[in-house]
Amino acid sequence: MADRDAALHAWLEQVLEGAPFQLTPASADASFRRYLRVHLDDRTLIAMDAPPEHEDCGRFARLARRLRAAGLNAPEVHAAATEQGFLLLDDLGERPYLQVLDETNADRLYGEAMDALLTLQTAVATDDLPRYDAAFLGRELGLFRDWFLERHLGRTPEAATTALLDALDRVLIDSALEQPQVCVHRDYHSRNLMWLAADNPGVLDFQDAVLGPLTYDLVSLLRDAYISWPEARVEGWALDFRRQALARGVLPAASAGGRDPAQFLRWFDLMGVQRHLKVCGIFARLALRDGKRQYLDDLPRVLDALRTVAARHPELAGLARLLDGL
Repeated sequence: MADRDAALHAWLEQVLEGAPFQLTPASADASFRRYLRVHLDDRTLIAMDAPPEHEDCGRFARLARRLRAAGLNAPEVHAAATEQGFLLLDDLGERPYLQVLDETNADRLYGEAMDALLTLQTAVATDDLPRYDAAFLGRELGLFRDWFLERHLGRTPEAATTALLDALDRVLIDSALEQPQVCVHRDYHSRNLMWLAADNPGVLDFQDAVLGPLTYDLVSLLRDAYISWPEARVEGWALDFRRQALARGVLPAASAGGRDPAQFLRWFDLMGVQRHLKVCGIFARLALRDGKRQYLDDLPRVLDALRTVAARHPELAGLARLLDGL
């Protein structure tokens, strides 16, 4: 770490042309990246330190430019040394959605976030993005078995449980792949959206974007692992999004979810199950492999969301039984 600190400091001295600056921690990350706030006389910027053996900050820079060109408030890249893993970015502030959301502003803030999401889905080029295909979705679902069930809970799945999870995977993957395929941020939630007085929200952590299911980012936003809302309110927001998606052409009227609001909500529910099973595995991995045990504090909320959805879909009855036994 000391070597990277020295290298980052030397690089900043060069790109800032000798202007005096101070560094303070800006935020932690679930990955190997770290962010530092660069204090200058007249403004602040953000320095990203992404060790190149673990992270590709060049992809972040390319996608940041693409999102900004589409009209989204992603950070501008002021300087880049991708071979070293350093970027110098706009500072989008210190107030993520998670810190400011409450009963009085949720409709407005989620409305602005959904409008930005529709821009992401309609205006960002996807030609070179990886596909969120069956193999990709399946690998993510495997995290629940490997890291959550086996390593975190110490339960080796029996044959019946393995068969149940195999059948569940097929249902979830089929539902994801029958949806319209759009640009997917993959972590579009309250810790990666920054509240801003103008041009809200600021959008961060988009470097893993893919071409994938329409409802993935929507369920990440509305069934967040870090904050929860009454189901009736979540469903209302989801249907508001559906109406806007139809109006903007991202949801074809002839598609199953375009013809039938209930089908759209089924897509939304099953996509949320895929994401939350993955999140269970990721949070367990962060705790066990990386020593970031704070993520376990959010597991009860994720499991509650899974139980709620599993209870209302017959094809998820096996998952409901599995969850009841945890």
